[in-house]
Amino acid sequence: MKPELQNIAIGLAQHQLVKVGEFKLSSGIMSPYYVDLRAMPSHPELFDRVTDAYAAELKSSGLAFNRIVGVATAGVPIATLVAYKLKKPFLYVRKEERNHGTKSLVEGVIEPGEPVIVVDDVVTTGGNLLRTIEALREKGAKVEYVLVLVDREQGASENLAKIGVKLIALLTSSELIRELYLKGLVGKEDYEKVINYIGGDKGV
Repeated sequence: MKPELQNIAIGLAQHQLVKVGEFKLSSGIMSPYYVDLRAMPSHPELFDRVTDAYAAELKSSGLAFNRIVGVATAGVPIATLVAYKLKKPFLYVRKEERNHGTKSLVEGVIEPGEPVIVVDDVVTTGGNLLRTIEALREKGAKVEYVLVLVDREQGASENLAKIGVKLIALLTSSELIRELYLKGLVGKEDYEKVINYIGGDKGV
């Protein structure tokens, strides 16, 4: 693992943005661990490091994209800062269509045929991303890539591939929990429980 990603993993644990226990995910799946990045902007140094990592990945990837799209809600602050750092236009996709004004799910300017990169925080099955991509494609956007910090390895990559989208993750859950175990931030019992969960049948 790259040193900057090691530092991010440690920072997530130190700020209790990675927790071990029993959690119900937005997908309805029960999990023995939880990665909660909604509070990350409350920790400016970590937030800066994480968004630097996103920006560095996009710079080195060679991907062609005109705009950066955030996914509500946790992906919006991340995408906003990454877009600012890369000097790219930003837009976001709502969770639900608003019942006033333009009633649009997509907030921001996009031209038909424009390539965009979708940015989110953590992905499980990819359900929210599938809805986001559908809304963007209805506006004429060209969507081929999604970038996240953590892939929970629970079907998102396969589900996105079915609609012609590649998932790029800075970290997988396996890499994250292994790094925390090696640094003594997660005990052996919890580590094994999470690894067994990731490698087993997760009901996807």
